[in-house]
Amino acid sequence: MWTASCSRRWSDLKAIAASIGELRAYRYDCIIDIQGVYKTAIIAFLARSSRRVGYRNQDLGELGAAFAYTERFGPRPDASAWEGMRISAGEALGYQPEGLPVFDLKLPETGAQPFEAGDAPVAALFHATSKDDKKWPVTHWGEVGRELTQRGFRIVLPWGSPGEREEAVAIAAEVPGATVLPQMSVTDIARMIDACSLVVGTDTGFVHVAHALQKRTVMIFVSTSPSHFGIAAPHRSISIGDGASMPSVSEALRAIDYVHSDPLTAGELGHPANAA
Repeated sequence: MWTASCSRRWSDLKAIAASIGELRAYRYDCIIDIQGVYKTAIIAFLARSSRRVGYRNQDLGELGAAFAYTERFGPRPDASAWEGMRISAGEALGYQPEGLPVFDLKLPETGAQPFEAGDAPVAALFHATSKDDKKWPVTHWGEVGRELTQRGFRIVLPWGSPGEREEAVAIAAEVPGATVLPQMSVTDIARMIDACSLVVGTDTGFVHVAHALQKRTVMIFVSTSPSHFGIAAPHRSISIGDGASMPSVSEALRAIDYVHSDPLTAGELGHPANAA
């Protein structure tokens, strides 16, 4: 019997096939995988190029990604994750990056406002992750949300799946005045991030978007490596956690203090400026 579930799966398969066709519609001079995990390696392998560059085995985020590459970067640079990626990409393409990165992201101005405008600064809590072992506890999110509310922030909670919405509702129940946002497109989420004063989240792509948009950003690492995926910008972005244990609420609050500090007062916060 053909069911609605079967129809959705067939629709998903068609969408995947269409994406692969679009990916393979062009031939590339070089494919550079600067993340080094299964999902990026698969995309690199499917794309049409005779030159696919990735990390050495010991530097990969997931060892199985090694199948995709025809060449390897040299030893991983002794730098933050983002700066290391810049250096590795330059190595693959024959140049050396100089100066601070300039992302120069341009977001479309059309579309509905992500939330109602107000006088209070807005903090987005990105609690959702691709894997359960990367999650931070709901109770921890609740404590951070309540503290930020006391500091005058409005809390917003984005989500992408029904399960993530349930988690957002659970966090909102612990944070007076918190708003569970409607489901949004990737572009709308990026616009929402740009309208925020602070972003706190786990190791997920949208937190990297916040960093690239130069928002005050705290990234929480529970089970993945901050040296591979962390963010860092003095007094603006920081990663916490070692990827092997659960960061505490107090550590997250110190990180929030740090990204709101300036160089003259940072030493008083007792929080290191290094992130990855």
